[in-house]
Amino acid sequence: MELTINKITKPKGKEYFLSKKVGKAIMDYQMISEGDRILVAVSGGKDSLTLLKILRDRLSFSPVKYELLAVYIDMDEGFIHLQALKDYLKKNGYNYHIEKIDIPKDSPSERLSCFWCSWNRRKTLFQLADKFNCNKVALGHHLDDVVETILLNMFFNGEISAMCPKQILFGGKLTIIRPLVYIEEKEIISFANQQDFPQSYCRCPNSLNSKRAYIERLIKNLEKDFPRVKNNIFGALKRIRKEYLV
Repeated sequence: MELTINKITKPKGKEYFLSKKVGKAIMDYQMISEGDRILVAVSGGKDSLTLLKILRDRLSFSPVKYELLAVYIDMDEGFIHLQALKDYLKKNGYNYHIEKIDIPKDSPSERLSCFWCSWNRRKTLFQLADKFNCNKVALGHHLDDVVETILLNMFFNGEISAMCPKQILFGGKLTIIRPLVYIEEKEIISFANQQDFPQSYCRCPNSLNSKRAYIERLIKNLEKDFPRVKNNIFGALKRIRKEYLV
C-alpha cells in the first residue's frame, strides 16, 4: 500500500470548515501520528466518503503524513451500486480494497440483525487491518451518532457510555478513530450534496424501525424546542459531577 498523492486538493468552501473540525478532533484526541497506515471503512454513504475525502485532502497541508486505504465490506445488502463506488474510488485516485462477506443462505431472518451485520463487518475490518499492516481504523461516525448512542445505552442498556473518539484495542496493536466526532450530520449532508459521491440507498429492513431510528426521531423532536440539545448531550459526558451520582 503506497501513500496516495494524486488528486489531493486543499480544502475550501464547506470542506474547509469541516476539515477544521476534523483537525480539532485529531488534535484533541491525538488520533493520527506520523507514518500511520489508516484503513478507512467505507460504506458507500455520505459519512464515510466525506471522511475519506477530508483525510486525503488534509495531506495537502498537514505536517503529519499518513497513508490511507479505503475498504468496503460487501455484504450484498444493497446499500449502494458497487460498480459506482469502484468507479468513484478509481476516478479520484484512492487506494481501495473490496472484501466480500457471504451471508449463509439458510440464516434465519432474525439472525440478520443490526448487531449481526455490525459484528461481522467490524470483525472483517480488524482482519483486513492486520492483513494490510494498518495500525488505525477510521470510522465515519459523527456527532449525531455519538449522541444517539449515549441515549440508546441509557434507555435500553441501563448504562452511561458512548462511542469513543479514539479507542485503543489489542494492547495497542490497533486503534479505532472517529475524526468526524465534532461534525453534525446536517453539515455532512450539505457538503455531500456538492460532491460527486456515488448515489447510495439502503434496503435494510431494520433501517426505519430500529431503536437507533427511534432515538433519531426523538432527538429531532426535542430540537424543535431545544436547538442545542445534541451538543448538550454530547458535552454532558465531559462534565460529569461525580458528587451527584448514585
